[in-house]
Amino acid sequence: MFELIPYLAVTAAVAGLLLAAYFAKVVNAADPGNELMQEIALAIREGAMAFLRREYRAIAIFVIVLSVVVFAVLPNLRPWGSIGVIMGALFSAVAGFIGMRIATAANVRTAEAARQGAGKALPLAYRGGAVMGFSVAGLGLLGISLAYLLFVQILRVDDAFQVVATFGLGGSSIALFARIGGGIYTKAADVGADLVGKVEAGIPEDDPRNPATIADNVGDNVGDVAGMGADLFESYAGSIVAPMVLAALLFGGIDPVTTVVSDSFTSLQESAFLYPLLVGAIGMFASILGAFLVRGRKGKSLSAQLHFGTNVAMVITAIAAVGGAMWLFGDVAEIEAPFWLGMPIVLGLAAGYLIGFASEYYTSDHYQPVKKLAQQAETGPATVIIAGIAEGMISTAASVVLIAGAIGGSFWFGTLAMPGDTLNAGLYAAALAAIGMLATTGAVVAVDAYGPISDNAGGIAEMSHLPPEVREVTDSLDSLGNTTAAVAKGFAIGSAALTALALFRSFTAAVAPEGQTALLIDVTEVDVIIGLFLGAMLTFAFAALTMKSVGRAAQDMILEVRRQFKEIPGLREGKAGVKAEHAKCVDISTAAALREMILPGSLAVVVPLAVGFVSAEALGGLLAGALVSGFLLAIFMANAGGAWDNAKKYIEAGNHGGKGSEAHKAAVVGDTVGDPFKDTSGPAMNILIKVMTIVALVFAPVFIA
Repeated sequence: MFELIPYLAVTAAVAGLLLAAYFAKVVNAADPGNELMQEIALAIREGAMAFLRREYRAIAIFVIVLSVVVFAVLPNLRPWGSIGVIMGALFSAVAGFIGMRIATAANVRTAEAARQGAGKALPLAYRGGAVMGFSVAGLGLLGISLAYLLFVQILRVDDAFQVVATFGLGGSSIALFARIGGGIYTKAADVGADLVGKVEAGIPEDDPRNPATIADNVGDNVGDVAGMGADLFESYAGSIVAPMVLAALLFGGIDPVTTVVSDSFTSLQESAFLYPLLVGAIGMFASILGAFLVRGRKGKSLSAQLHFGTNVAMVITAIAAVGGAMWLFGDVAEIEAPFWLGMPIVLGLAAGYLIGFASEYYTSDHYQPVKKLAQQAETGPATVIIAGIAEGMISTAASVVLIAGAIGGSFWFGTLAMPGDTLNAGLYAAALAAIGMLATTGAVVAVDAYGPISDNAGGIAEMSHLPPEVREVTDSLDSLGNTTAAVAKGFAIGSAALTALALFRSFTAAVAPEGQTALLIDVTEVDVIIGLFLGAMLTFAFAALTMKSVGRAAQDMILEVRRQFKEIPGLREGKAGVKAEHAKCVDISTAAALREMILPGSLAVVVPLAVGFVSAEALGGLLAGALVSGFLLAIFMANAGGAWDNAKKYIEAGNHGGKGSEAHKAAVVGDTVGDPFKDTSGPAMNILIKVMTIVALVFAPVFIA
């Protein structure tokens, strides 16, 4: 029966894709509102899809070049490595395209549903997000399962698991550029719209008089739907690939390439290969069940309703994963207590949930950090910025403790399961924790993508002059969306640390000198010390480059918005028949994003290759330095940005003087600083550390030579 596990994973993936198709049908069947609403929604959709097509064309060139490099310098992977890169990129791109298409249909329908209250609008926005969620998880699990079946079981290619790793490399390439490009786009538009519209012109958010409004709403989709989807596609695929590659390198006895697979599948290595696919299938089925439990119920808080389905999926996955480990490893001679190999999944789920809660604590206006931040806005933007930076920094402590606990606890569970080889069993178990954290990716992304749909719905409601109570509903959904986005970022960043750790250990095994099980990364060696400093520096340089890109693009946007207010008579006053030139702002963001994403995106591939050719030890130090500093920067930036954003919304809700007050203006400045923190540099950081690690792993044979 064990040989059916890859097919079970394929079945689960197809089920997730069918659910995405069903939710897409439900969304498209909903009322799209009046003619003006549909006109605005069409402008947002056309802008988003046009950007995505241009972005994908640019990324396609990079993917083709990368596949050619793999073909040229890795003769042992020809031609399968290049095919794996293209497969990973293609599956990720398709997931982003589907999610974007439905998100830009769900926004206007959510705005119309908000006329009937949050009970109608919330499930519709959630289902729009669920299309993205289950497209990401379904295509990720399907791609990895097909790659395993094709390269390992059917073709039995040489270095099969290194070929499977190239699937993750392809997905990472799309994720890195989609995250950076989408983040630059959305924040350039957002900063321009806020500083000129809210602060200088004194007009409300999403006011149709603001020329950057359409670009801002387009940016919500390209950054927080397509970008986040590609991010979690890469995280999800990487979390499954990492323990499979690790098992191939650590657990000897059976060569997965040259040995005929036994019918019993009772070997340690084969069971270790199959367990990640089994957990992926379990998580998918549990997420499908959880998705049907999110409904607009009266008398329950929006937050409780939105998280209910995810929590149910997590509990089911935890129980079933432990049972699956006892079943799959029960007859493996080396495993004395298979129960303990299921516990890293439980620990990963718990750590992901708690990291998400920590992010919620520091970014939600239901808790003291954001309320205190809003209070400090009364004394001006300087104190808001100081306090926001401090909150972001202190928030890293909880996440580090949780990740350290997940790594240490999982390692210990591995040693209990396999006392005869505690080191390798512990490392494999630590890699499993990353799968646990992302096993319910379908449900997690659904809750995350719900946020930009709600944000867009509020913009459409404002621009189409719907009654104020409609905007109140969409604002309540949007405020919750900021928190769910922070929670999803916590999952993504936490899993990045665990996945990168597993890939890092795989790299050290792949480049191990003859007669050793791993390359020794000795922090007293000069090469390693230099690598550590370079890795830590690289994450700061990457953050700086992406933030400077946002700053340059935002400057162009600000100048354009000011020009239109100055040169178009009656625009600022809202004179009848006078319309802003929205298309010019969309073009500015699009051109800036495509231009500015090239340099920081290329660093993730070029730097590890350059260092690896000089010294494998230095590359090991580079990866370690980038992992630690990148994780901390990602948490700091995501939480600081989320706190600034919700402090602004807390004031806009009527606290500390409300909209238009001096405190509000100060909070808008803080939110503007936080925009590239939380939506560009921070989220891209977790992709950076994984891309560098998987590049090092795939190209390890060249570094050895």
